Amino acid sequence: MLRSEDFSAAVRSGARSGSRRLVVHYCAGPNYGPDSRPEADAAGAVDALPQARVGIVVSKKQVARATHRNRIKRRVRALMRARLDTLEPGARVVVRGLAGADGATSEQLAADLDRLLARSRHLAHTGRRR
Repeated sequence: MLRSEDFSAAVRSGARSGSRRLVVHYCAGPNYGPDSRPEADAAGAVDALPQARVGIVVSKKQVARATHRNRIKRRVRALMRARLDTLEPGARVVVRGLAGADGATSEQLAADLDRLLARSRHLAHTGRRR
């Protein structure tokens, strides 16, 4: 995600779960069942399912030094890249880094991210926001 409208829409309408290090906002995509297939148009081209979109934010209020903010964003980006295929098509995810993420290892961030993604995905599918 690059546009601020995408970020704010995902944060406003998505389910939220958090820890001391990260907060995940998860907005579920359109309802594509496991047996649904993309339809072909008149020319025979198949529309692909929309990809999940991920945005990462670390605010200056949470982590003051730019080098530390960028390090957190790089680590979370790499962790999310590995988990992108587990997200449903069309989902929008915003990951906010908090002050606790500054001294955390990648393993700690990965454990938090897995737990928060599972929880926020569950909340989004049950219709709850928190």
